[in-house]
Amino acid sequence: MKKVVVTGSTGFIGQHSLPLLLERGYEVHAVSSQPINSSNPAVHWHQANLLEPAEISRLMFQVKPSHLLHFAWFAIPGKYWTALENFQWVQGSLSLLQEFARSGGQRVVMAGTCAEYNWDYGYCSEKVTPLVPKTLYGRCKNSLQSLLDAYAGQTGISSAWGRIFFAYGPHEYGDRLVPSVIRSLLQGKTAPCSHGNQIRDFLYVKDVADAFVSLLESPVSGPINIASGQPVTLKDIIYQIAEILNRSELIELGVIPTSATDPPLLVGDIGRLRDELCWQPQFSLNQGLNEAVTWWKNQTEA
Repeated sequence: MKKVVVTGSTGFIGQHSLPLLLERGYEVHAVSSQPINSSNPAVHWHQANLLEPAEISRLMFQVKPSHLLHFAWFAIPGKYWTALENFQWVQGSLSLLQEFARSGGQRVVMAGTCAEYNWDYGYCSEKVTPLVPKTLYGRCKNSLQSLLDAYAGQTGISSAWGRIFFAYGPHEYGDRLVPSVIRSLLQGKTAPCSHGNQIRDFLYVKDVADAFVSLLESPVSGPINIASGQPVTLKDIIYQIAEILNRSELIELGVIPTSATDPPLLVGDIGRLRDELCWQPQFSLNQGLNEAVTWWKNQTEA
């Protein structure tokens, strides 16, 4: 049986990957730094600090996985862009990779970010767009991608790297754009926003997780954008949410100033995702936003 270790398994994307892996016949071993009371007995849970080499070694020796899906990273909102913890996660991820290979692992997929690209280009292609990250987070992620590629080349292990663009949906951090607008409107409060003319690439979190699981199952190697390829303005996202909740009068555009470093355009080229992985999203933007609204409604009422 295929046996996979999933890190970041309680995180925004990782938790959505677990049922998909089970559906595809994996024995799923989920890793968390905290004790877990799981409602799914089919998932094998492990508590481990992935920044401690001894704990990584013990985990890999115990499980001996054939596959590794690595989402874990320092991800505190507002802090992760510049946090020194990014360096620790490069080191921890390398230790994880080495112990995975030593224990007989065959295929690894790690989560990257669109922040690895030079955002001045706007349209981001794995094959063309320069990798000139403007943040410490982006630089550390891109350094790990380069090291993963080199390690795979030396050892023969199969590897791929999924560059995530703008994921949204259930369990997203509450102060990000989509949940913050939803929560404000549900409470009958105004939703202050920027001008909303920025163009971005949004993909529903369940589709993001599905793309990663499909990538894990495939022989595709190297970096691949995990994106919709569909440009959409933030203003359009905001007003679609307002329409779903019938609260357009509560939207306040132009109230929050934009940063001088905020790129006007950021969209992923999905050629590799579409043609090599033969993958496409299951959720339209409107479907995903409706699901997100329903989830936040349930959270508010709970």
